[in-house]
Parts: sequence; structure tokens; C-alpha cells
Amino acid sequence: MATVSTPVLHYVYDPLCGWCYGAAPLLHAAQAIEGLAIVLHGGGMMSGAKRQNVNDNLRRHVMAHDQRIAQATGQPFGAAYVDGLLRDTGAVFDSTPPTTAIVAAQEIAGLGLAMLHLVQHAHYVLGQRVAEAAVLAALVQQLGIAPDLFAAAYGRLAGAAIERHIAHSRALLARLGGQGFPTLAIEYLDGRMAPLELGNWLGRTEGWTDYLRQQLSTQTQPGQASGGPACGLGGCAL
Repeated sequence: MATVSTPVLHYVYDPLCGWCYGAAPLLHAAQAIEGLAIVLHGGGMMSGAKRQNVNDNLRRHVMAHDQRIAQATGQPFGAAYVDGLLRDTGAVFDSTPPTTAIVAAQEIAGLGLAMLHLVQHAHYVLGQRVAEAAVLAALVQQLGIAPDLFAAAYGRLAGAAIERHIAHSRALLARLGGQGFPTLAIEYLDGRMAPLELGNWLGRTEGWTDYLRQQLSTQTQPGQASGGPACGLGGCAL
């Protein structure tokens, strides 16, 4: 069994998953825990054949979940998103471009999680088209990454490389027994992988931090995988 030099929090996510946006404060909190690395795995929820143009059916489906996410987590959904992007029939919801940008930001500067949070804010608050190259290029500049470095990394990753990343992420999700996004697990120093409960901690950052520290200190497997309430409700299902 392979070992790691520091415990790793594996995060199987999608940038267009509303429940992943709801879980963003929990990832912020986890990032502040010393000695815990975070590895992102983009699952391609709306990639390939699952990409969609914005339409009334998509709007109604998304809004039903967004209302529950806002109530459960306190995360804001901006008017530019609710009354703008979700009515913009020229917009396409495609997970692949923002996932590629997140992987690129991680490879260049270790800023994948920061890029994910920028993409989520741009989508859910500012109502921007985060599947478009110009939007992603503007976001990455907020991280201080040089445009030419980002363009080169993005171009190298686009296509087969990001498809492999998504396939590996889905394989990990299946290995963990997760049913959708978000799903998290800790990889301990001895290489064991233990799924984490997430649904109980949405909107409860302090309790989540205590729970996570407990898992790190006890080095015990916490039980069966849980992808949070989204997995059984269709909003972020596979």
C-alpha cells in the first residue's frame, strides 16, 4: 500500500455543482488546517454530452436546488445569476473549460482551490459565463498568474489530458462509493482512504473543522462515503 508524507483531503467536485458551492466555506476551513494537503478531482458533471444550453427546464431544475442550498448553507446567489445568467439562452453550462482552468492554476502555482472559488463566485454571484475562455482568463489574472503561462497550460491540458483527469476523478468517486458531488475523503499516512461525512456540516464551519481535526488525530476510518445531501436529490448527481 502506497504511503503519503502528509494527510491528504481528496475533494471530488464540479465547478457547476451548486452543493459544491454550498460547501466552499468548508473547503476554506480545511485549507487553514496545518499539515493537511488538499487535492482536487474535477468530475465533469456537465461535460461532453451532458453540457447544456440554458433553457427554462434547466432554470427550474437549478433554482429548486439553489433555494435549498442557500437555506442550508447561507451561500449567496446573486441577482446577476438568478435573473441574468439563468435567463441567458446564449449561455452554455459546460464543466470542462472551468475544470481545465482550475487544473492549470494548480499546476502553475498551486492555486487550484483559489481558482475554483473564483469560478464559483463568478458563476453564482456575478452571473458570468465561466465556460468561456475570456472569462476564465480574466479570473486567473486575479491570482497573479501571467496570462501567457495560463494560456500555455490551458492549451496543453485541453482535450485528452483533461478527459483523463475527469476519468480518474470518476474512478476515485466510484472507489469511495460516492454517488455525486461533492464527495470528500482523507488519505492517511499509511495510504488508507477514508470517506468523510459532509452533509451534516454544511453551514456549520466550526463544527466541520472540529470534525476534520478529530479524523486527523484519531486516524480511524469514519465510515461510509457521503456526498452530502446533493447526492440523493439530483442537483449534483452523476
